[in-house]
Amino acid sequence: MNRQRIFPFFLILALLSQFMSCSSPQPEKTLPYLGFHDVVEGDTVYHKIPPFQFLDQDSTLINNDRLGESIYIADFFYTYCPSICPKVKQQMLRVYDHFPEDTPLKLVSFALDPSRDSVLYLREYAKNLGVESSRWHFLSGDVEEIWSLAHDYLISVQLDSDEPGGITHSGKLILVDRQGHIRGFAEGTDPSSVDRFLEDVEFLLAQSDLE
Repeated sequence: MNRQRIFPFFLILALLSQFMSCSSPQPEKTLPYLGFHDVVEGDTVYHKIPPFQFLDQDSTLINNDRLGESIYIADFFYTYCPSICPKVKQQMLRVYDHFPEDTPLKLVSFALDPSRDSVLYLREYAKNLGVESSRWHFLSGDVEEIWSLAHDYLISVQLDSDEPGGITHSGKLILVDRQGHIRGFAEGTDPSSVDRFLEDVEFLLAQSDLE
């Protein structure tokens, strides 16, 4: 067979294949359920944040039920952290400023050293950030409970004498749905990661409106 006749035939096939792939429907966006899964009687049981309750900067008791009224974004920090915490808080502020006040979204920051980061101290901290307590809760309480809860949020925390501040921990932002399932993460020190995270938050908000 003449090669000059073969080439256009394969070129047409390649172009047709490219057209079909471009015109085929794209899969719908979904967010995974992160963490450990169990199967109970054939049903998948997804990882869920266990019950907790702590006081926020206004001495208001915040628990799972109260947070379940909206989706929320959590992080773990301590106010005198000299390394990643200031960067993470700047990204949390980005999230805070990105959404209108009436958005059914909360921000929750757990204090890893509540002995120093008391309710009164966190009130001053939130005031200096210029954020409203109705939208962003800074929580203080029993240190063992908070550190244990960090692991439920899939966050690593440990004492480290070589770390400035003495505590090493993850700087992740954690997206939690109304049922207490973890649906996404962002690296709080990486603005580009938070860019993608904001898209996930907007998607989950839209999905929640349909429920």
